[in-house]
Amino acid sequence: MPALNITTVSRATKQILGVNVTVVHDRVYLNKKLAEDTLDWYAQDKRGNVWYFGEDSKEITNGQVTSTEGSWQSGVNGALPGIVMQAHPKKGDKYQQEFAGQTASDRAAVLSTRASTQVPFGTFSGVLQTKEFTPLEPGVVEHKFYAKGIGFLRSVMIQGGTEEFHLVAIRYGGGGA
Repeated sequence: MPALNITTVSRATKQILGVNVTVVHDRVYLNKKLAEDTLDWYAQDKRGNVWYFGEDSKEITNGQVTSTEGSWQSGVNGALPGIVMQAHPKKGDKYQQEFAGQTASDRAAVLSTRASTQVPFGTFSGVLQTKEFTPLEPGVVEHKFYAKGIGFLRSVMIQGGTEEFHLVAIRYGGGGA
Protein backbone atom coordinates (compact mmCIF):
# COMPACT_ATOMS: atom_id res chain seq x y z
CA MET A 1 0.00 0.00 0.00
CA PRO A 2 1.64 3.31 -1.04
CA ALA A 3 2.26 5.79 1.76
CA LEU A 4 3.14 9.47 1.88
CA ASN A 5 4.89 10.88 4.96
CA ILE A 6 4.93 14.69 5.22
CA THR A 7 7.18 16.12 7.93
CA THR A 8 6.96 19.84 8.69
CA VAL A 9 9.33 21.66 11.02
CA SER A 10 7.04 24.29 12.50
CA ARG A 11 7.78 27.64 14.10
CA ALA A 12 5.88 26.47 17.18
CA THR A 13 7.70 25.67 20.40
CA LYS A 14 6.69 23.92 23.61
CA GLN A 15 8.32 23.98 27.02
CA ILE A 16 9.20 20.51 28.34
CA LEU A 17 11.35 20.05 31.47
CA GLY A 18 12.34 23.72 31.20
CA VAL A 19 13.60 23.32 27.62
CA ASN A 20 12.08 25.10 24.62
CA VAL A 21 11.55 22.32 22.10
CA THR A 22 10.70 22.64 18.42
CA VAL A 23 7.39 21.12 17.34
CA VAL A 24 7.65 18.92 14.24
CA HIS A 25 4.38 17.89 12.59
CA ASP A 26 4.53 14.43 11.02
CA ARG A 27 1.61 13.11 8.94
CA VAL A 28 1.32 9.73 7.23
CA TYR A 29 -1.19 9.17 4.44
CA LEU A 30 -2.19 5.72 3.18
CA ASN A 31 -4.03 5.71 -0.15
CA LYS A 32 -4.32 9.52 0.15
CA LYS A 33 -6.14 9.29 3.51
CA LEU A 34 -4.63 10.59 6.75
CA ALA A 35 -3.64 7.53 8.81
CA GLU A 36 -1.29 9.02 11.43
CA ASP A 37 -0.96 12.56 12.79
CA THR A 38 1.93 13.19 15.17
CA LEU A 39 3.57 16.15 16.88
CA ASP A 40 7.21 15.37 17.76
CA TRP A 41 9.28 17.50 20.15
CA TYR A 42 13.01 18.09 19.51
CA ALA A 43 15.76 20.34 20.90
CA GLN A 44 19.41 20.77 19.97
CA ASP A 45 22.06 21.27 22.66
CA LYS A 46 25.14 23.51 22.42
CA ARG A 47 27.29 20.59 21.24
CA GLY A 48 24.89 19.88 18.36
CA ASN A 49 23.18 16.73 19.68
CA VAL A 50 19.47 16.56 18.84
CA TRP A 51 17.31 15.42 21.75
CA TYR A 52 13.90 13.80 21.47
CA PHE A 53 11.42 14.90 24.16
CA GLY A 54 8.43 12.83 23.06
CA GLU A 55 5.45 12.75 20.76
CA ASP A 56 1.71 13.22 20.66
CA SER A 57 0.70 10.50 18.20
CA LYS A 58 -2.73 9.73 16.81
CA GLU A 59 -3.66 6.82 14.55
CA ILE A 60 -6.64 7.70 12.38
CA THR A 61 -9.19 5.50 10.60
CA ASN A 62 -11.98 7.01 8.49
CA GLY A 63 -11.23 10.45 9.94
CA GLN A 64 -11.52 9.27 13.56
CA VAL A 65 -8.71 8.90 16.12
CA THR A 66 -8.51 5.18 16.91
CA SER A 67 -5.35 5.11 19.04
CA THR A 68 -2.86 7.35 20.80
CA GLU A 69 -0.55 4.43 21.57
CA GLY A 70 3.08 5.49 21.40
CA SER A 71 2.43 8.98 22.77
CA TRP A 72 4.76 10.07 25.54
CA GLN A 73 6.36 13.21 26.97
CA SER A 74 9.59 13.65 28.89
CA GLY A 75 8.89 14.41 32.53
CA VAL A 76 5.57 12.51 32.55
CA ASN A 77 5.38 9.06 34.17
CA GLY A 78 9.17 8.89 34.49
CA ALA A 79 9.88 9.43 30.77
CA LEU A 80 13.17 11.12 29.89
CA PRO A 81 14.52 12.67 26.68
CA GLY A 82 16.79 10.62 24.48
CA ILE A 83 19.27 11.50 21.77
CA VAL A 84 17.81 11.09 18.30
CA MET A 85 20.90 12.37 16.46
CA GLN A 86 24.44 12.66 17.78
CA ALA A 87 26.46 15.77 16.90
CA HIS A 88 29.59 13.75 16.09
CA PRO A 89 28.59 10.13 15.40
CA LYS A 90 31.23 7.43 15.08
CA LYS A 91 30.85 3.93 13.70
CA GLY A 92 29.89 1.61 16.56
CA ASP A 93 28.24 4.29 18.73
CA LYS A 94 25.02 3.15 20.40
CA TYR A 95 22.42 5.38 22.02
CA GLN A 96 18.85 5.39 23.27
CA GLN A 97 16.38 7.67 21.50
CA GLU A 98 13.38 7.19 23.79
CA PHE A 99 13.07 6.53 27.53
CA ALA A 100 9.37 5.93 28.11
CA GLY A 101 9.12 2.46 29.63
CA GLN A 102 6.74 0.14 27.79
CA THR A 103 5.49 2.98 25.57
CA ALA A 104 8.64 4.00 23.68
CA SER A 105 12.18 2.63 23.90
CA ASP A 106 13.81 3.14 20.47
CA ARG A 107 17.56 2.65 20.19
CA ALA A 108 20.13 3.27 17.48
CA ALA A 109 23.60 2.10 16.50
CA VAL A 110 25.85 3.90 14.01
CA LEU A 111 26.72 1.55 11.15
CA SER A 112 28.60 4.06 8.98
CA THR A 113 29.35 7.75 8.57
CA ARG A 114 30.45 7.21 4.97
CA ALA A 115 27.49 5.40 3.42
CA SER A 116 26.02 6.23 0.03
CA THR A 117 22.36 6.17 -0.96
CA GLN A 118 20.12 7.28 -3.77
CA VAL A 119 16.59 8.64 -3.33
CA PRO A 120 14.27 10.54 -5.69
CA PHE A 121 15.63 13.81 -4.23
CA GLY A 122 19.22 12.95 -5.25
CA THR A 123 22.31 10.80 -4.79
CA PHE A 124 24.35 11.22 -1.62
CA SER A 125 27.68 9.99 -0.27
CA GLY A 126 29.27 10.49 3.13
CA VAL A 127 25.93 9.92 4.82
CA LEU A 128 25.17 8.59 8.28
CA GLN A 129 23.65 5.09 8.32
CA THR A 130 22.04 3.86 11.52
CA LYS A 131 20.42 0.65 12.66
CA GLU A 132 17.28 1.34 14.70
CA PHE A 133 15.42 -1.13 16.89
CA THR A 134 13.41 -1.42 20.09
CA PRO A 135 13.07 -4.14 22.73
CA LEU A 136 9.31 -3.48 22.51
CA GLU A 137 9.26 -5.06 19.02
CA PRO A 138 11.89 -7.81 18.99
CA GLY A 139 12.86 -8.83 15.49
CA VAL A 140 12.06 -5.46 13.89
CA VAL A 141 15.14 -3.66 12.54
CA GLU A 142 15.33 -0.59 10.33
CA HIS A 143 18.25 1.10 8.61
CA LYS A 144 18.07 4.89 8.25
CA PHE A 145 20.23 7.26 6.21
CA TYR A 146 20.85 10.95 6.96
CA ALA A 147 22.77 13.66 5.08
CA LYS A 148 24.49 16.58 6.79
CA GLY A 149 22.55 19.80 6.26
CA ILE A 150 19.46 17.92 5.04
CA GLY A 151 18.59 15.24 7.58
CA PHE A 152 16.50 12.18 6.78
CA LEU A 153 17.03 10.61 3.34
CA ARG A 154 15.79 7.05 3.52
CA SER A 155 14.62 4.24 5.79
CA VAL A 156 14.43 0.53 4.99
CA MET A 157 12.98 -2.24 7.16
CA ILE A 158 15.58 -5.00 6.98
CA GLN A 159 13.89 -7.33 9.47
CA GLY A 160 10.28 -7.69 10.60
CA GLY A 161 8.68 -5.71 7.77
CA THR A 162 9.00 -4.38 4.24
CA GLU A 163 8.41 -0.63 4.64
CA GLU A 164 10.64 1.86 2.87
CA PHE A 165 10.53 5.64 2.93
CA HIS A 166 12.52 7.90 0.60
CA LEU A 167 13.04 11.66 0.57
CA VAL A 168 11.26 12.98 -2.50
CA ALA A 169 11.26 16.75 -1.96
CA ILE A 170 12.11 19.55 0.43
CA ARG A 171 10.00 22.71 0.51
CA TYR A 172 11.11 25.81 2.35
CA GLY A 173 8.84 28.44 3.86
CA GLY A 174 5.25 28.36 4.96
CA GLY A 175 5.87 27.49 8.61
CA GLY A 176 2.64 26.60 10.34
CA ALA A 177 2.11 24.29 13.28
